[in-house]
Amino acid sequence: MLAHRMQLWRTTNAAAALQSVAGHWATQSSSVGRRDLHQQRFIRGSPLPLTVSGKWLNPHQLRFASGGAAAAAGANTAPGGEFMQAVSTIELVDLPDIPAAPTPPVLGADEIDAMDALNVAGEPTFASIGLGGWSPIGIVQNCMEFLHCTWELPWWGAIAIGTLVVRTIIFPLVIVAQRNSAKMNNNMPQMQMLQLKMTEARQSGNAIESARYAQEMMLFMKEKGVNPLKNMVVPLAQAPLFISFFMGLRQMANTPVESMRDGGLFWFHDLTLADPFYLLPMITSATLYLTIEIGTDSARLSAANMNTMKYVLRALPIVIFPFTMNFPAAILTYWACSNFISLGQVALLRIPAVRDYFKIEKMQTHKPSALPPKKGFVGGMKESWDNMKITKEIEERQRLDEIRFAKAGKGPLVKTFKYDPTKSAKPVTAEPHMRIKEPPNEQR
Repeated sequence: MLAHRMQLWRTTNAAAALQSVAGHWATQSSSVGRRDLHQQRFIRGSPLPLTVSGKWLNPHQLRFASGGAAAAAGANTAPGGEFMQAVSTIELVDLPDIPAAPTPPVLGADEIDAMDALNVAGEPTFASIGLGGWSPIGIVQNCMEFLHCTWELPWWGAIAIGTLVVRTIIFPLVIVAQRNSAKMNNNMPQMQMLQLKMTEARQSGNAIESARYAQEMMLFMKEKGVNPLKNMVVPLAQAPLFISFFMGLRQMANTPVESMRDGGLFWFHDLTLADPFYLLPMITSATLYLTIEIGTDSARLSAANMNTMKYVLRALPIVIFPFTMNFPAAILTYWACSNFISLGQVALLRIPAVRDYFKIEKMQTHKPSALPPKKGFVGGMKESWDNMKITKEIEERQRLDEIRFAKAGKGPLVKTFKYDPTKSAKPVTAEPHMRIKEPPNEQR
């Protein structure tokens, strides 16, 4: 349709040029209509130009689309008398009026804002490229866009500021976990003794003693204000935040957001690609190792005699390095910033004045004699396996007792006596020769 209109436009312009030249020698009475001339000549199968060196074609071979005989007469009176010899006649076609251009569809305000609107920084909005929204991931992306556009921060600065704000919000939870961790460390000998007695009672099959020691453990922790679940508050709060930042930044890098291609820092300019020098993955793993090593969680694990878990956490940065080396630089920027903030919080909470201000108890160091003897990795695994077997046997025994009790209550009575007391006994009759003779009564 567009090609057809372009052809009509070109033809109209050519006819208009012909009409303007013909007006110089046409008579005053000749009136050419508004509709232009359309000429097409075929000389040996090819169209030829209408003029050659200012000489016009033979007027007898021209037929005007409008203008009538006056236009033809004007052509006959043209001066010059020299005309180019044509091989074939010119065929003129009366063209219908060109229809008006269709009216473009009117977009609504929402569609204009979503498709064509630009943000303050002159970049396409996240809504126009399929990002943002009200999900946790979309909220993170909207916050990143706000920091980048409103405050005119580079993308690495927006990621760093967003990470700092989030970690500051959950800092009270870190303080709660530190208080609980210090209390658990200071009361660890009593708790471990009760736990050892409870384990011995369970292994001996004495369920009553095991339940009694468990009750004593609960009362002791309530009295000292210790709750093992409080240590899980920080990981449970950080997990959804980490996942939201991870997924949101990955979508921004994969879309990609064009301004993130030069929104990096130092050697990592393109935040949508992985670090070509692998320095960001190394920094992330190193800061994670330092956080585990010098953090209070590491001290708590040592006090709890959980060296195996400590070794596992130490190996975690090395294990995740092959996976993080291919992450976009935007994700590793967030991760490294989060680890640096964790190190800062750990260093801050190690200051005695800060611990006193937040009412965190001082960590006590217990003598080895006050703690149960260490059993090592193999001994601990063996003890755990034995405890599992004993627990399974106790549960199986309880299940069988319940089955027997149910059968005894619903089934027939089991005869556990020689004579049925509910039935009258038959009188025993002695034979005549077995009767005991009574002694005669003596009369005095």
